[in-house]
Amino acid sequence: MNIVEKNIAGTTENEFSNGVSNDDAKKALELLLKWIGDNPGREGLKETPKRILKAYKEWFSGYNQNPLEILSKTFQEVEGYKEMISLKDISFHSFCEHHFAPIVGKVHIGYIPNKKVVGLSKLARLVEVFAKRLQVQEKMTAEIGNCLQTNLDCLGVGVLIEGEHHCMSSRGVKKHGSIMKTMHFTGVFLNDTEKKNEFIRSIS
Repeated sequence: MNIVEKNIAGTTENEFSNGVSNDDAKKALELLLKWIGDNPGREGLKETPKRILKAYKEWFSGYNQNPLEILSKTFQEVEGYKEMISLKDISFHSFCEHHFAPIVGKVHIGYIPNKKVVGLSKLARLVEVFAKRLQVQEKMTAEIGNCLQTNLDCLGVGVLIEGEHHCMSSRGVKKHGSIMKTMHFTGVFLNDTEKKNEFIRSIS
């Protein structure tokens, strides 16, 4: 079983993942605080490594969650419903794997069911699984869409993500407010322009 398939409940108090202890992680953070020019022993920073580890366990909990489990509960009593289902403005907070800087934005999902649907809250939880990992927005967009397509056997899936990347807004070129948009389509959306436009309209 790989790390993606591990459940966070199965980790011990002193271990988050990959066998790295809390003590080793704290020492690494203390070293980083020294590297930036501060004193990890001063009052304001004494508990900072511990706080960071607690935050990291939340921010990166997606590594210890299995998206297949989230989509395992479906409903088939839909009276043959085959029109699009869309959910817009699912907020997310992730981190860029290149600079460890935040990515903040919204995910919009549309899918055409094939005899079964999934609860709306499961779509939001699916976004959280992939967002709470180090990410590239293009990859995250495809991961969400492909996971839905494969596990719900949809007739088609559309995913659009809008994200502000702090690696661009708070450093480097420092262009605050620039929004990156990525899209991923599967199934009927690939060749049916009207269906694709219907999805875009539904989330506008």
